[in-house]
Amino acid sequence: MTKIIDSCNKDIKSASVELVLSSDPTAKGLNYAIKNNIKTEIVNHKDFDNREHFDENLNEKLKENNIEFICNAGFMRILGENFVNNWFNKQLNIHPSLLPSFKGLDVHKRVINSSARVSGCTVHLVRTGVDEGPIIAQAATYVSPHDNEKTLGKKVLELEHTLYPFCLKLFSEGNIIINEDKIIYSNQAVKELEEIQKRFTKNPPNQ
Repeated sequence: MTKIIDSCNKDIKSASVELVLSSDPTAKGLNYAIKNNIKTEIVNHKDFDNREHFDENLNEKLKENNIEFICNAGFMRILGENFVNNWFNKQLNIHPSLLPSFKGLDVHKRVINSSARVSGCTVHLVRTGVDEGPIIAQAATYVSPHDNEKTLGKKVLELEHTLYPFCLKLFSEGNIIINEDKIIYSNQAVKELEEIQKRFTKNPPNQ
């Protein structure tokens, strides 16, 4: 989330962060938002007796603040069908694997245990399934034989910090058009995606 804020402040002139909404009152991102003069709201999931009421409150907060587009960042709650449909093709998520592989939690540990040679991150539109939805972009890195959960996580996080703001920029500048589940890229978007892949995907480590 901090990289989204930084990018909107410095590089992305076509988008701005108007609200940071958290389900966790202790989330560190709230303080970062306040320091950057961004409004914050807390909708604590523990205050609701079911997911539907929680989702309804989230939606109300977003509408009250005239939010047009959502970027999930560290948001660990599963959103219900009604909420997802209300924000259909207007909600991005980032996941620390090359989807559709390794959905869910403990991703880096599972990647290491699988002996996979490549990992990375995926930015995708949100659908009702866990880590489901049309893929906007992916960035990859090789998994070294010496990597552990921590070192791999650090490499993937570096990818996330570049890829997520980049995808938001593509949307806000109109370089991506969505027709239901079909992603249509402008020539400029294709060129910039190729440049990102070249930047991060280096020669594989010796096995």
